[in-house]
Amino acid sequence: MNKCREERNDMTRKYFGTDGIRGKANEGKMTAELAMRVGMAAGRYFTRGDHQHRVVIGKDTRLSGYLLEPALTSGFISMGMDVVLLGPMPTPAVAMLTRSLRADLGVMLSASHNPFYDNGIKLFGPDGNKLSDEIEEELERRMDNGYNKHLVPSEDLGRAQRLHNAVGRYIEFAKNTFPKNLRLDGLKVVLDCANGAAYRTAPSVLWELGAEVVVIGATPNGTNINDNFGSTNPEAMCIKVIEEGADIGIALDGDADRLIICDETGLIIDGDQLMATIATNWHEEGKLEGGALVATLMSNLGLEKHMKSLGLELERTNVGDRYVVAAMQKLGCNVGGEQSGHIILSDFNTTGDGLVAALQVLAVLVEKGRPASNLFKLFEPYPQLLKNVRYNEATDPLADDHVIQAISDGENSLNGNGRVVIRKSGTEPLIRVMVEGDNGTLIENVASDIVSSVEATIRSV
Repeated sequence: MNKCREERNDMTRKYFGTDGIRGKANEGKMTAELAMRVGMAAGRYFTRGDHQHRVVIGKDTRLSGYLLEPALTSGFISMGMDVVLLGPMPTPAVAMLTRSLRADLGVMLSASHNPFYDNGIKLFGPDGNKLSDEIEEELERRMDNGYNKHLVPSEDLGRAQRLHNAVGRYIEFAKNTFPKNLRLDGLKVVLDCANGAAYRTAPSVLWELGAEVVVIGATPNGTNINDNFGSTNPEAMCIKVIEEGADIGIALDGDADRLIICDETGLIIDGDQLMATIATNWHEEGKLEGGALVATLMSNLGLEKHMKSLGLELERTNVGDRYVVAAMQKLGCNVGGEQSGHIILSDFNTTGDGLVAALQVLAVLVEKGRPASNLFKLFEPYPQLLKNVRYNEATDPLADDHVIQAISDGENSLNGNGRVVIRKSGTEPLIRVMVEGDNGTLIENVASDIVSSVEATIRSV
């Protein structure tokens, strides 16, 4: 349980990171020209068979969605694909509708929890799963080599249309994941939509299931997504819960594939505790499959200890929800996720769904009839410290001998009573240093020594 582990993300792909393509909109790689190349390369790759091919495109509320959406659409149409435009919709809605509409491909335009000036392109296969590393590498090759060699004749161009009932489809889908014998009547919920993709869907779902909903962060203007709202900025939610005397607070992120919750006292409950809540409840009801919960290297040792106490395993993967999904499929598990609040419930969807996960947590609240503060802290977390170091992507500080020695020294200092996890972010030029153990002072010292070594290496380049 306390074995030290280290992850190094050495992926050097040109465009794709751990969660699609991401960058500052209209600069660098995140331009309309690149979006069109993605559409052309992916359109060609996913054109298989004689049927009329179809791609579903959703977006969050960023201003740059107006730049990237038509460029992507043009790329797909030039390859003979029909395009179904959803407008602002959560990422999990795109995954669900890709399957529901029997599309060949799904695309979400979002940079998740990042500021408005960033944007990203996430792709889903016809099964609603994010693309494999191998497919993304093939798309990169095509984007740089002959993506325009297979343009269809004029008479075979695709068409674009808007799906006007997309919001209603997803609302009904989400409601149907809530236990049929339960209602949210009498429950007061503060809901923070991050001024993002769920601003239309999430409030309706909770209200239609009977809750009294106090909504914040639901007035997007193109530049305020995640700005002092959402799962990475939960302070507004916590304050509102206390002001309103609410039973619980739910904060989604910009594309609504993750959530963070606070109890009635305003205390934050992270993704590890939420996964423990859902997995424990499903285990008690005989619904947990695979005898395990799947999480990443970043999840707390306390979660692992809790699962062991139930006779269950915590299976760990590299960071990134698609790696969690792959492990869930391999192991036959139906609950997985990340400490950040990405929670995948494969009984319902193929990717993280903040709203659906929230409904499962609310079901526990209703069934148990106890305050959130009495329900959702199932284990005492080990002290865990995360520090970020920005670096030049042309360098590799983690290959430096001094950094390697500092990591080794840190692991030895923990003496088997903690973990060191070092990795490159897949979405930003950051080295992430996580140290965990049973001694808060010691993990602070270990983390500081490793960070100092990384910074010294960067300065010397």
